[in-house]
Amino acid sequence: MADVFISYARSDKARVAPLVAAVEAQGWSVWWDPEIAPGQEFDDQIEVEIDAARAVLVVWTPVSVASRWVRGEAREAAERGKLVPVRFDDARLPMDVRAIHTTDLDGWGEDAASLPVQECIRALAAMIARNGGPAREGAKPSPAPVESARFTICVLPFANMSGDPEQEYFSDGITEDIITDLSKVSALAIVSRNSAFMYKDQHVDIPRIVRELKATHVLEGSVRKAGGRVRISAQLVDVASSNHIWAERYDRDSSDIFALQDEISEAIVKALKLRLLPEEKKAIERRGTDSAEAHNYYLMARQTYVAAQEWDARSSQAIVRLCARATDIDPGYAQAWALLAIGYWRLRSAEAISESALGVAAAERALALDPDLAEAHAIKALLLMMDGDADAAAAEVAIALELDPESYEVNRSAGRLSYQLDRHRDAVGFFEKTTALMETDIYSPSMLISSYSALGDVPSKMRAAKVTLERAERVLAHDPNNVVVTGDSAYALAALGEGERAKARMSRALVIDPDNFTMRYNFVCALSMHLMDKEAALDMLRPVCAVLKQSILDYAKGDPDLDLLRDDPRFMAMIADAQARVAAVDLAKPQPAAPLRTEA
Repeated sequence: MADVFISYARSDKARVAPLVAAVEAQGWSVWWDPEIAPGQEFDDQIEVEIDAARAVLVVWTPVSVASRWVRGEAREAAERGKLVPVRFDDARLPMDVRAIHTTDLDGWGEDAASLPVQECIRALAAMIARNGGPAREGAKPSPAPVESARFTICVLPFANMSGDPEQEYFSDGITEDIITDLSKVSALAIVSRNSAFMYKDQHVDIPRIVRELKATHVLEGSVRKAGGRVRISAQLVDVASSNHIWAERYDRDSSDIFALQDEISEAIVKALKLRLLPEEKKAIERRGTDSAEAHNYYLMARQTYVAAQEWDARSSQAIVRLCARATDIDPGYAQAWALLAIGYWRLRSAEAISESALGVAAAERALALDPDLAEAHAIKALLLMMDGDADAAAAEVAIALELDPESYEVNRSAGRLSYQLDRHRDAVGFFEKTTALMETDIYSPSMLISSYSALGDVPSKMRAAKVTLERAERVLAHDPNNVVVTGDSAYALAALGEGERAKARMSRALVIDPDNFTMRYNFVCALSMHLMDKEAALDMLRPVCAVLKQSILDYAKGDPDLDLLRDDPRFMAMIADAQARVAAVDLAKPQPAAPLRTEA
């Protein structure tokens, strides 16, 4: 019996064969081209093989979509929780599987190292592991039997009872740490942070949580921090009976916060009568730092990062300062170094600093401390892209995706790289994931508008525009002078065809912050791509070109939002002048000594 069953239309065999080779190269056995008789014998054999396989890879093409065999095999796989679909030629998927994420393989060039194939391999690895198989070639069996998940816990955001809204970062941080700790227990399935935080500041409706998240248990609690003391109350509810099966209140010194979190995780495992394996206990107790003070500064920076928009220089500066303080206290805190790199990258994006060196140094310091820190590889990729090194950036993204394919930062970097390389089918997959992972993220749905527009997918573009506008409006409701978010809302309105409202918001934002050239660039994109107003776009672009840096020039060269302008002599002259200005500035800089070379 095979690890992977591949369902495809026989006429597609030639294009499926290289994909089979990429799957087999991972060390998995594949059932895909059997020599068996048709009829009932075939039906029986198919059912046996699908039942035995740990994953079913369905290859959708315009031909296979019309095949009753492939559609039937896909339904069987979906019912068994084994379906991993891929698509060629923008095939229109059957209605009953459209909700399942499908990887587009158009343009993969039969390159097993390409991003879409690596995404497929990661999905197969996760499915095979979930169904009891090895994730990769050479995978070693576990030293002890690992329990499959028996319970699904939703950790609701702990309420901030400190009487100080500024302490929200601490209660949210405690919640995230407990989610992370419990996710290391093999017998537990933990609802994702993003899904759990949708219920923040809402009345707890247990039937709704059961219905929407399929949870068997809910953990809820509160945090009160005052002076050097912290009080945490927590209770675990069995949703089937609505009974509290465990509850406790802890009063501790703030410096004991790590031990306290460990106690909560271990108490939950004990209350559920589960077995905590020795390696799981070690994993829970393993943290990025032993300093509660450094961790506190990191939590402040993390909250700022989650809540703010990337082009906001003030919030980016706060991230840098808070993480710098955390790394001063504990120079070995890899996660803080990685977040520091993100802060520097955001400052560079907002044109608040001109070089990537500080960000690259912080990312490399994080990787020196923890080579497997996916977020550090991801942010290093973004910094390398800014410096025009797409190949090095792609290598970092590939490593990051291998380490943590579910990470927000990792998928964001992969999406940005794919967008800049004009791989919009890949980009939408990554940006759809980041949009779902971070409910405050406005950038990702905004990028989806651009990618779906480039693909000609109008319904998806409109959906992304509505999400962007909804998230922007939530911010503007309490911060109406936030020009960055005003710009995002104007872009979404333009995509929705509301040109007058979009232009009104552009005008207001330009009065408030006329020198925000990143915002102006986004307005050029809206006017060009969505409002088709070439004259207004060129007028908006002229002052932007006077200050563009090389990284933005490189970005603009592949930006599909500017396609309307590319053949216009005025646009070409502006870009040429900007390129000459940047080149002159680079020549004026002191040049490093040329390295010695030995001729072969």
